[in-house]
Amino acid sequence: MQELNHIQIAQRLDQLTELSVALGASHETDELLERILMVAKGMTHADGGTLYRPSADGASLCFHISVNDTLGIRQGGAHGDRIDIPAVPLFDEQGDKNLSSVAAYSANFRLSVNIEDVYQADVFNFSGMRSFDQQRGYHSQSFLTVPMTDHEGELVGVLQLVNAKDPASGAIRAFSPTDQRFIEALAAQGAVALTNQRLIQQLEDLLEALVNLINIGIDEKSPYTGRHCQFVPELTMMLAEAVHNTETGPLADFRMNDGDRKELWLAGLLHDCGKITTPVHVVDKGTKLETIFDRIHMVSTRYEVLMRDAEIRALKAKLAGGGAADHAAIDAALAEELAQLEAERQFLRAANVGGEGMKQEDQERVLRIASRRWTGPRVFKKEPGAEEPPFVREEQDFLTAEEVENLNIRFGTLTEPERKEINNHIAVTIRMLESLPWPKHLQNVPEYAGGHHERMDGKGYPRGLTKDQMSVQARIMAIADIFEALTARDRPYKKGKPLSESLRILGNFSLNGHIDPDLFDIFIRSKVYLDFAHKNVDARQLDHVDESRIPGYTP
Repeated sequence: MQELNHIQIAQRLDQLTELSVALGASHETDELLERILMVAKGMTHADGGTLYRPSADGASLCFHISVNDTLGIRQGGAHGDRIDIPAVPLFDEQGDKNLSSVAAYSANFRLSVNIEDVYQADVFNFSGMRSFDQQRGYHSQSFLTVPMTDHEGELVGVLQLVNAKDPASGAIRAFSPTDQRFIEALAAQGAVALTNQRLIQQLEDLLEALVNLINIGIDEKSPYTGRHCQFVPELTMMLAEAVHNTETGPLADFRMNDGDRKELWLAGLLHDCGKITTPVHVVDKGTKLETIFDRIHMVSTRYEVLMRDAEIRALKAKLAGGGAADHAAIDAALAEELAQLEAERQFLRAANVGGEGMKQEDQERVLRIASRRWTGPRVFKKEPGAEEPPFVREEQDFLTAEEVENLNIRFGTLTEPERKEINNHIAVTIRMLESLPWPKHLQNVPEYAGGHHERMDGKGYPRGLTKDQMSVQARIMAIADIFEALTARDRPYKKGKPLSESLRILGNFSLNGHIDPDLFDIFIRSKVYLDFAHKNVDARQLDHVDESRIPGYTP
């Protein structure tokens, strides 16, 4: 057996060095494994080679790549044909280690196996190999099988080479001890690269799982917000892809790679993570008087008391005397009073539903109703250890100051303090995300997620950024967030708006400095709004859209 000279050894060391650099830069498992096998094959002048990977359950070795120059075989890996070779079991039917297969033996004992001539070896079962040789007219002779293990000794693969050739004559030779040492070094390098790649993938999987964990918490707290946290990233990516594909206009240079897409997707998933700290009765406040329950029912009960009191007064008046005419007048006055009370009750029920804008005269009517006097229970604060306070009724204003404040909300259902509490979720989101040690390829997640409530004119929150201070990604997310909120059909405080109305509102936003008009143009021109609507918006909202009438858009 001819050993290598110094020049050949130096060449192999160079190959190992080059491979180390290449493995460190590789991000695709199939590419990485194929490179390991081909370098090992070239280094030893082997005619063929196989790289096995352990199965998910660890019960067998699966053929991942199989190459043979003489037979023209190239299966698996990044560029080969589909693998159609059965896996090699690592254990027999009794659960004992499989010692008959050289690959299984090497895997089970983490030992290299170097066989000079398999037809002369009687330790392992090479019946499958002999059958293969007979069918293909091939002659397998020398074998070198090397396990690949990680830093904890766990098996990550098995590298097997067949029929080393003499570089000068082409004759089949045995794999030398030097061959074996170099391939063991190569296998160790490959195992480290595979392990690093696997650990990185596990960390990324863990990160995505933690993101989903946060969204599960938000979803359990508020299913409405949970759906929003799923739809916004979806719409964000749809618009981002449309911008990526744009070849003209101010955004023609915007491009994303796979890493950029992942970063933006994570930002979309996390854009409202701060809402996990917002009280449920604020997040899901469906009516103006809602907290744990809708207090309009308490107001309605007060009207029942007023109506009862009116009826009692009428009965007492009848009992006091008078003729039929007097009784008729009493009944008429009672009917008029009851009708007025019922009209007030229905008015307050309507006022309790948030809208686009409460009229000034309606707000004044709420104040007049609030000043009505009624006799209701007086609330006592019970001191610790004291007896239950007595039940006392006293005359008081019909509506409390807090009820008036809520019922006179002009837009929506939130009071100013509640709106500030809602708005604070984005500041919490930014604090949460900026507290995490993001790796370099995800370092923009806080900025993307934290900018979706900013405006192009600097009037947004929480930082009052302008268009030039925001990334394209953050501006994209702002449009996705607003459009999803406008069309959402499952919010307790509003119905989903028709598609045409949603685009009209969004178009006005593009004109008044709220959203980026260039992105809005792509949003309409690329039909992103329509693709998203057909998938996620209620069919009843899909009315006809005349794009020529959308504010801020020129077809």
